[in-house]
Amino acid sequence: MSDQPSARLLLIAGAVVGGVVLIHLLQPILAPFLVGALLAYLGDPLVDRLEDRGLGRTTSVCLVFLGLTLLAVIALLIALPLLIDQFQLLSVRLQSLVQWLQGNVLPELKARLGDSASLSQAGQALGKNIGTAGDVIMRLWSRITGSSLAILGWISTLVLIPVVTFYLLRDWDILVAKIRDLLPRRIEGRASLIAKECDEILGAFIRGQLLVMTALAVIYTLGLWAVGLELALVLGLVAGLASIVPYMGFVVGIVAAVIAAWFQFQDIWVLVQVGVVFGVGQMLEGMVLTPLLVGDRIGLHPVAVIFALLAGGQLFGFVGVLLGLPAAAVIMVMLRHVHSSYLGSDFYGAVVESGQESDAPSTEDRTS
Repeated sequence: MSDQPSARLLLIAGAVVGGVVLIHLLQPILAPFLVGALLAYLGDPLVDRLEDRGLGRTTSVCLVFLGLTLLAVIALLIALPLLIDQFQLLSVRLQSLVQWLQGNVLPELKARLGDSASLSQAGQALGKNIGTAGDVIMRLWSRITGSSLAILGWISTLVLIPVVTFYLLRDWDILVAKIRDLLPRRIEGRASLIAKECDEILGAFIRGQLLVMTALAVIYTLGLWAVGLELALVLGLVAGLASIVPYMGFVVGIVAAVIAAWFQFQDIWVLVQVGVVFGVGQMLEGMVLTPLLVGDRIGLHPVAVIFALLAGGQLFGFVGVLLGLPAAAVIMVMLRHVHSSYLGSDFYGAVVESGQESDAPSTEDRTS
């Protein structure tokens, strides 16, 4: 009997290690399946609502799938040409920034610190690296279009994502029910409770935070466009994407926008307007968007979000980024249950009782 817990622990540890190794080996082909699963997860509540109104599952899935497809196509047709123009403009602005630094900042540093080889090397490195930073998208696109295998890979991925999304969305409830039926009856109740808590956290975070990020990207883009900033679209999108972590979008966006505005206008009043745009966006996020769209059910600390994204990306690349947040949510829910079990254990109770006995005043002290 004493060997059974050890055998279970070894089995669980072996399953975890096997899963990590399998993800590592299948990493090149997992991305479209994970993106499809994410889209199916996001669309399942909409399908369920349509089913509640009397529509069939397949009809509901088709309507949601068509809606998601139209949104994706419209976003690509509108945003992609604008983004290409913005990145080309960004390349020109970065080259102007490098020339300004080399013509003004570096001579001043040489005058104050003395002419040194390190400053010259820094200037050359600055001109070589930053000057081409805005061409990243264009160079990446040229490399992709220059390889027929890469083109086929991208096309197959783009075709595979909607196919996976459609079939997972259609069979989502069936798959969940089958997984639940496979669980041992002894742990099915506890496992279902943990899965429900994970679903609540992930649903609140992913669905809500995506809406918040989109809203902030629109607010920042429109605000910076009203100010007259040429790179409004790029800066607004960057600030919106960085808002996946609270306050990071505000910090990254306002710093980048202030730098861009200064080199475009050299006007303090424009910098004030940029600050107003991000101040309004931050107030709307804290007072309206986050309470309305996300709520207080997330429980994912910003540091945990950052660590999950960086650790997942470091271990498994883009696949790891997709798996990072779900893994963090599962680990957090498990830690909550471990914590509650610890608080209800005899070990914790004995410590509390002994502490209370040692700290509580005696009867003689109270009467005196």
